[in-house]
Amino acid sequence: MSRTAEISRTTKETNIKILIDLDSREEPKIDIELPFFTHILYSMAFHGGFYMEITGRGDIDVDPHHLVEDIGLVLGDVFTAIRTADGPHKRFGHFIIPMDEALSEVTIDVAGRPYLVYNANYPQPVAGTFDISLLKEFLLAFANRGGMNIHAVCRYGDNSHHMAEALFKALGKALGQAFSPAEGNIILSTKGKL
Repeated sequence: MSRTAEISRTTKETNIKILIDLDSREEPKIDIELPFFTHILYSMAFHGGFYMEITGRGDIDVDPHHLVEDIGLVLGDVFTAIRTADGPHKRFGHFIIPMDEALSEVTIDVAGRPYLVYNANYPQPVAGTFDISLLKEFLLAFANRGGMNIHAVCRYGDNSHHMAEALFKALGKALGQAFSPAEGNIILSTKGKL
C-alpha cells in the first residue's frame, strides 16, 4: 500500500512535476509563478494534512490557463495513482470552511467516477492578478483525471479571495478525510469493489 506518488508531465505548453505524500506533515512546497494559485494550493495541502510538492512552468505570457489546467490534470493523475495503489480508504469527504464573510464547502467521492458540480458567483473577477474563472478549469481537470466526484460550492461571500481560499481549504480537508484508511480494511461499496 502506497500513500505516496510522484508524476511529471511535459508538453509544448507546460512542464509540471507533482509529489504527494499523504502520511507526511512536512510543509508544502509550491513553485509555479502564479502567486494566488500558489497560495490556495498551499492552503489545500496544509489544511488537508498532507505533503504536496509542485514545480510547474508554462506559457503564462500567453495565458495562465494552460498551466492551471495542466496542474489539475497532473494532480488528478497523482491522486489516481495513490487511489489505485492504496488499500481501502474512507472514500467520502465533506467539509465546510468559513473565512471572514465567506463560506465554502466541498463534498467528494474518490471512487473513480469523475464528475464536477461547481457553484460559485465571485464578486470580483480576479484575486491579485489571478483570473478566478480558471479555478473551474483546474477543478474540472482534477476531477476528471483523479476519478473524483467533486461538489464545490461557494455558498456566499463578498470577497473573491476569501471565497476561493475557503473553497480550497475545504477541498484539502475533504481529500484528507476521503483518503484516510477505512476501518477494518473494508471496501466501502455495496458492489464490493470500487
